[in-house]
Amino acid sequence: MPTTAAQPDAKKIIVTRVGIVESDQRDKTRKVVVPNPTIHPKYGKIIRRRTVLHVHDEANESRNGDLVEVTPCRPVSKTKRWKLSRIVEKAAALRFEGVKTPEEQERLAAEKAAAAKAAGAKKK
Repeated sequence: MPTTAAQPDAKKIIVTRVGIVESDQRDKTRKVVVPNPTIHPKYGKIIRRRTVLHVHDEANESRNGDLVEVTPCRPVSKTKRWKLSRIVEKAAALRFEGVKTPEEQERLAAEKAAAAKAAGAKKK
């Protein structure tokens, strides 16, 4: 009888995908869109394709617009085959990056007025 030697455990390669949360309306479930740009074989134009994944988010920590990393897992429901591994970037940082506080707006307006006044004085 042939005997088989136990093979050493090889490291598993874990496939992860990075996408943006499109919907967070359901409890513990997120809809994540993973962009997949491809080049058209004949015309060479870049075609924007996307894959929509239903992701299990146990702690309900991700929100719309968050950039998240997901990994495959056992089936959690009929459509959920992915779980949230980490949040790469929060959407609030992206959304409010260009928003200025009222104090900053007043300071910028005063600087503009001073610059306009100085430019008007130079013309005379």
